Amino acid sequence: MSIFNGMEELLEGGESFAVAVIVSRSGPAPRDVGTSMVIRQNGSIIGTIGGGLLEAQVRDLAMEVFGTGRAVVREFSFTAEEAAEMCMICGGKIGVLVHFVDALQPSNVVLYQQAVATLRSRKRAWLITEIPSEANKSGPTGQCLVKSDGTQVGQLDSSLTQPLMPWPGAPKLVSHGETLFFVVPLCRESTVFIFGAGHVSRKLAPLARLVGFRTVVLDDRSDYANRERFETADEIIVPDSFEWVMNGLEIDEESYLVLVTRGHFHDKTLLRQALGTKAGYIGMIGSRRKRDKIYDALYREGFSRSEFDRVYSPIGLNIGAETPEEIALSIAAELIQVRAGIG
Repeated sequence: MSIFNGMEELLEGGESFAVAVIVSRSGPAPRDVGTSMVIRQNGSIIGTIGGGLLEAQVRDLAMEVFGTGRAVVREFSFTAEEAAEMCMICGGKIGVLVHFVDALQPSNVVLYQQAVATLRSRKRAWLITEIPSEANKSGPTGQCLVKSDGTQVGQLDSSLTQPLMPWPGAPKLVSHGETLFFVVPLCRESTVFIFGAGHVSRKLAPLARLVGFRTVVLDDRSDYANRERFETADEIIVPDSFEWVMNGLEIDEESYLVLVTRGHFHDKTLLRQALGTKAGYIGMIGSRRKRDKIYDALYREGFSRSEFDRVYSPIGLNIGAETPEEIALSIAAELIQVRAGIG
């Protein structure tokens, strides 16, 4: 159960709580920025921000927050001896925001229900928390959830959140005017769009999901693109055709496009569309001869040669793969390599 499931259950049961989240750190720390912990009024916790002395001090701070209902930002410094007890190499500083989440506030219930639903769907969204200002460090805090389509729920007005775009890919403090916000991506999983539902795709889809990608399989043949053949795929789409199919998809820098259709014509159709997206990865199956024929055809349509530099083709790492299983493995390895920033 994720910490957000715990929050949702408490709110639906009418129980308010405090949330402690690491918003900054200097030097080694037992947990990363963005790590959260729930503190209940009886002192029990859900999750952890590092244990030991830090956790004990944060629990005490949470009891103060329960009394006032107002958020507090506190910096905790640790000596080398204290750090050793927390498995830190040496002393450091950790900034922690502790804020109250009121179960009697309907917007809080909706916000955390939506957060859980977003995580369940594995779609991207950002949880934005207002940080008390220097002038009022114990001021009330507001939160909202911004979804990938721009809609949002919560207490913060869009006039405050929209200037924060583009949303960061990792937990980060972001300022707007004199106000500071802490932005946490709820789902940072990249999405692999697999175009074509043949033998290679059927082996690739479970592999991609196994290594942490959200997987979407697309084919215009329902007898190929179906739940029986792709049991683990996050989504299966059966378009009328591949023509302009990418117009209806949410494709950004975290998207990986794998073109493994049943023929050269469809791959060319899809590559034409893919080059107009911001996709972080475009891979196309086929021999160098087939690849070059497609490049030449698109060049005659007006694409520049340099645009083809974005394309990984022949797709997959060169491991001498021949069978669908081996080819799928080589593609999955290349996806991991690109995601790690070394491809």
